[in-house]
Amino acid sequence: MSFLTRTYPFKQSKHWLRDSVLYGIVIWAILYLLQPFGFSAYQGNKCVAAAIFGLVTTGCYAFYGWAVFGRLPQRIKPWRIWHHACVIIGLTLFIAVCNFLTVCIVFDSPFYLQFFLLFLYWTFIIGIFITVVSIIIQYNRFLKDNMEALLNKTTEEQKDICITIHDSSVRGNDLCIPINSLLYVEAQKNNVSVCYMKDGKPTTMELHATLSAVVEELKEYENIFQCHRSFVVNVNNITAAQGNSNGYQLTLGTCTNTIPVSRSYVPRLKAFIA
Repeated sequence: MSFLTRTYPFKQSKHWLRDSVLYGIVIWAILYLLQPFGFSAYQGNKCVAAAIFGLVTTGCYAFYGWAVFGRLPQRIKPWRIWHHACVIIGLTLFIAVCNFLTVCIVFDSPFYLQFFLLFLYWTFIIGIFITVVSIIIQYNRFLKDNMEALLNKTTEEQKDICITIHDSSVRGNDLCIPINSLLYVEAQKNNVSVCYMKDGKPTTMELHATLSAVVEELKEYENIFQCHRSFVVNVNNITAAQGNSNGYQLTLGTCTNTIPVSRSYVPRLKAFIA
C-alpha cells in the first residue's frame, strides 16, 4: 500500500496524438500478425478489420488522453501511483467498450454478456502488456534524463577543481589532475590503476594505494561513485550504459575499456541518478 501512495515519478506525456497512433499500430499488429482469440477465424479482410480496431483504439486513447490524462494530474496534487493506475484501468475499460461496440455495429455481431466479458478480459491482457512496456520505456527515459541533468550540472560546477590521489610508497608520486579528467580507478592487488584524460587521450598511472583509501579521499565529490568492489568511476564521464538489474557495463569517454557495475551496486547507481 505504501508503494501505491507514492508520488508518480514520471512526467505526463503531452504527445497524446503521437502516443495514440503508436498504440493503434500496436493493436493492429497484434491482431493482424498474431490473430489471437478467434480473430484467425474471421472470413473477411483481416488487415482492414485489424485496422478498424486500431483506429478505434487510436481515437479512444487520444480522447481519453486529452480529457483525463491532460487534466486530472493538473487538478490532483500530488499525483500518486494509485491515481495513475486507476486512470490506466479506466482507459483500458473505455477502449474495451468502444471496440466491443465496434464489433456489434460494424461486424453485425449480436450482444452477449459472456462475449463482452471475454472481450474485456483479452483487452485487459493486451493493455497490461502495453502498459508494462510503456512504463519500462518511461523509466529508462527518466533515468537517462536525470543522468544527463546530473552530468551537465556537476561537470560545469567542477571544471576548475583538481583532485589529488596519494601514493603511499616512500618514493611514490602523488597524482594531481582536474576532476573532470578522471575516468575510473581500478584496484590491482596492492596498487590502484588510475585512468584519466591527458592531452585528449586516455592515460593510466599506477599508484601504491588501496581502492578504499581512494574512495575515502574523494568522498566529498558526489560524482565519484564506487560501482564494483574493484572499480570507482567518475559518472561525469559516462557516455553509455548497457545492462539490466543484474549488472551494467559503462563506457567512459573515449576509453575502450568497459567498466562493470556489479549487481549489488545497481540499486545504488539508480538511486544516485534518480
